Amino acid sequence: MIAENLISESIPTISPDETGSKVLTLMEIFRVSHLPVVVEKAYLGVISDKDIYDAENFDEKIENIMNTSLLQPHVHSNQHIFEVAEVALGCGVSIVPVLDSEHSYCGSITRTDLALKLAELFSSHEPGGILVLELTEINYSLSQIAQIIEGNDARILSLYIHKPSPSSKELDVTIKVNVVDLSGIIQTFTRYDYLIKATYMDQSQIDSLFDDRYDQFMKYINI
Repeated sequence: MIAENLISESIPTISPDETGSKVLTLMEIFRVSHLPVVVEKAYLGVISDKDIYDAENFDEKIENIMNTSLLQPHVHSNQHIFEVAEVALGCGVSIVPVLDSEHSYCGSITRTDLALKLAELFSSHEPGGILVLELTEINYSLSQIAQIIEGNDARILSLYIHKPSPSSKELDVTIKVNVVDLSGIIQTFTRYDYLIKATYMDQSQIDSLFDDRYDQFMKYINI
């Protein structure tokens, strides 16, 4: 999933001759705290509501509020969604402008849309269970983790790795699988000496699973 597929058609651009009050109104309408300043297709940077409030004159034109330190966060249209997220978080902006190969403005991605697409990417809408493994970098083996899960008739829906701190040699590996009952997978990981830090399962689906097993058991003993 790349940046050009994430652009929101609703986010307007503003020109340097707009007033601060008009820009604040647009920010309120579109529920963002930044808007891109664009002249024709030339991207100049983003203006924030804080910039306008700090100017203390809402009738002031944006060109008089802009300065040499105007933020210019952006990604190019062919960059991956993870790179978009890195810019959004690193720069602390509510929108990420997208530029083409010639550095012309294409549109903007909102943090809300970005969050929704990331949730979709991590299969958040898919039913299943989640495990968090704690292990050292040297012991991390994706092939073995996948083998254990697939050996229990399950498959990995998403997986990501997190370091508790930059200097840490330990990893938290969060895995979402397509089955709700994790008992077999947990037993196998334990047998291979993996430390399971946490597990998360949808209780309603677990209750439904146990109800089905109970019904099958009752049918069996009544035969």
